[in-house]
Amino acid sequence: MSSTPVTGSSFTNPVLPGFHPDPSVCRVGADYYLACSSFEYFPGVPVFHSRDLVHWRQIGNALDRPEQLHLPPGTPSSGGVYAPTLRHHDGRFWLITTNVSGGGNLLFTATDPAGPWSDPIRLSEVEGIDPDLAWDEDGACWCTCAGVHQVRIDPHTGRTLGAPRRIWSGTPDAKAPEAPHLYRIGDHWYLMIAEGGTERGHAVSIARGPTPGGPFEPCPANPILTHRGTDHPIQNTGHADLVQGPDGSWWMVLLGVRPGGGTPGWHVLGRETFLAPVTWVDGWPVVGELSLTPPAPPWPLTPAPTAPVRDDFDADVLAPYWISPGHHPAQRLTTTKRPGWLTLEAGDPSLDDPDVTFLGRRQQHHSCRVRALVDPDRGSGGLAVRLDERHHYAVELAASGEVRVIARVGSLRTVVATRQATPGPLVLRIETTSASSPDGPRSGPDTVILGIEHADGTLDDLAALDGRYLSTEVAGGFTGRVIGLYAATHTIHADWLDYEPNDR
Repeated sequence: MSSTPVTGSSFTNPVLPGFHPDPSVCRVGADYYLACSSFEYFPGVPVFHSRDLVHWRQIGNALDRPEQLHLPPGTPSSGGVYAPTLRHHDGRFWLITTNVSGGGNLLFTATDPAGPWSDPIRLSEVEGIDPDLAWDEDGACWCTCAGVHQVRIDPHTGRTLGAPRRIWSGTPDAKAPEAPHLYRIGDHWYLMIAEGGTERGHAVSIARGPTPGGPFEPCPANPILTHRGTDHPIQNTGHADLVQGPDGSWWMVLLGVRPGGGTPGWHVLGRETFLAPVTWVDGWPVVGELSLTPPAPPWPLTPAPTAPVRDDFDADVLAPYWISPGHHPAQRLTTTKRPGWLTLEAGDPSLDDPDVTFLGRRQQHHSCRVRALVDPDRGSGGLAVRLDERHHYAVELAASGEVRVIARVGSLRTVVATRQATPGPLVLRIETTSASSPDGPRSGPDTVILGIEHADGTLDDLAALDGRYLSTEVAGGFTGRVIGLYAATHTIHADWLDYEPNDR
């Protein structure tokens, strides 16, 4: 698909909407590449490409083989893969990350960021999370982790070369110094971190020093970015990375959320990737306008092809945006058993269970409609919106034609509604609708409507549920909503699934 360069006075933030947290970015020539956290989902660490920093296209997943990403049975939501750093050095791409559920800190390399990526180089001597990589003028490789501590490593073997040492850890008394990134810019080494926790207190601070290990002088204007204590529509701003454009300008990618509804505000899409300009004053970065429609970069914007609205499951392999909690044998999720259909073989019998067979895509719009034609065959399953194993809504179809809406909120699981339909394939439907004008402090951010679509096109809404219960503020954790198909018993098939954004 080709794209035509366009110009404009503004662009739309977030540049990667939906569950795309902890962005890390690098530029190679005229091309930008970005990677995000994936937590309990497989394949892991989505990788994106852009020519303008605004429009991104997913080109693959760095960890798309079981030998790269071990997610043990029972891996809970918000476990798995945390905070990658993506860099280009000496003709290769380097990606370092932490698998908190099995493997610790891991390093991968590739000549093409679309893959294939190498098997992991294990950094068994490097402790902590959120690892960063930087090379000095002598070629020494420095790994800096949350905390903040630093050690020199051999990136080819994963061995440490010396003892780790504590370096600058941000503002005194600020909790959770994390997400360190180290840069050589001009005459200084800059150490940028996140602090304050990844909730409403999140912030970005920076220090500079003469060497990769400091000593570091904090910026007098720290934090250089935070929206805490404000009513700004973008909150939880932090976990940032810097990149320089080909014209010499500087830019920051960072995570943030868009809470909605009443108090305290609920974000349901997860932590998203935003873009902000950066200027330099007296040797310190100054973050420019971070808004939902900020001024555009000073170069033509080239929209990347977007993920298709509809997948007819005609290809032999699944598109890279499809993800599953944990890792399943290939035969449990396949498009080859029944050509032109996605076949799902049941594992655990419920979305409450960690080994359920579920395949979904990130919800990227506050208002959207997802439909799928499901053939229950001899089993049961359906369409679900999932935040985690304890917070999800589903519309489920059985071979008998019975349709059920099931809600799981914390320790409560209930069948909300039932309907008897004609046995056989049926279109299942989930629609989310944002609350345009919150009614009081306890109003939810959106409504989730679950139902079916009859052969004549008429809609049958079975339940309208409050979306706040599928939010991070209720459920906790680090992920966002994922909408997709699941098998509860035996085998089900899906002929197609389409995702239609309704945000105005």
